[in-house]
Amino acid sequence: MNSPFAYGSNVLSFCPQLSLLMTEPAFGNGSPAVSSILRLRGLTKTYREGESDRAVLDDLEATIDEGEFVVLMGRSGSGKSTLLNLVSGIDLPTSGTVEIGETDLTTLSETERTLFRRTHIGFIFQSFNLISTLTVAENILLPLELSGIRSGQAEEQALSILERVGLGDRGDSFPDRLSGGEQQRVAVARALAADPLLILADEPTGNLDYETGRQVLTILTDLVTDLGKTLLVATHDRMLLDRCDRVVTLHGGTIHDGAPDFLESSSA
Repeated sequence: MNSPFAYGSNVLSFCPQLSLLMTEPAFGNGSPAVSSILRLRGLTKTYREGESDRAVLDDLEATIDEGEFVVLMGRSGSGKSTLLNLVSGIDLPTSGTVEIGETDLTTLSETERTLFRRTHIGFIFQSFNLISTLTVAENILLPLELSGIRSGQAEEQALSILERVGLGDRGDSFPDRLSGGEQQRVAVARALAADPLLILADEPTGNLDYETGRQVLTILTDLVTDLGKTLLVATHDRMLLDRCDRVVTLHGGTIHDGAPDFLESSSA
């Protein structure tokens, strides 16, 4: 059987435009000296609607400690995805700061934020976001190589994490040959492969049935616990409430401790 890493370091040839950003990031790679991984200070995000501004996030304050597993809940439209986009550096706040480790993302350029995200943040999307023209192994190998990890080490890390999610024998398969649950397991593996400081997940079970979602969540939470990673999950899924360290709710543009009231009323 062909090796799942047959393309090796040539994976970048599939996405040559991405290789243009393969420069050394201007930040440290080690764990921060502080115990809190994520610090949000005065975070505000407004959007222009007609002749007025609408604040999705309003002077939001939050801290997540190293190794903590936090579930973020809130009604649809409350701003959960907006918040994750700010935390990951995909978007910038209108005002306030986003500090991960010792780096304030709001002081970085777009290219610097991309480099930081590539090395320090793992992101799991609801829609998997796998590259259809790459095999499972190559989907994991690509971000590792973009992070500057040498080919041999990248292959070792990719194979190891595939084994951990139960897909060690599917490395040479293409995403369209996998079930939804298997694709999301690949996405989990990709997010963890580069040993990030922080893992973000946006409705990771949103496209899965109950049983498949339960299996994916078990794999994700077990891996995060075993590896001592910090995890922030935006979800409506109650299955995570008994697995996490803390639940917070996004309401009215700010963070509140505890599960939302609508969960309690719907379960009464």
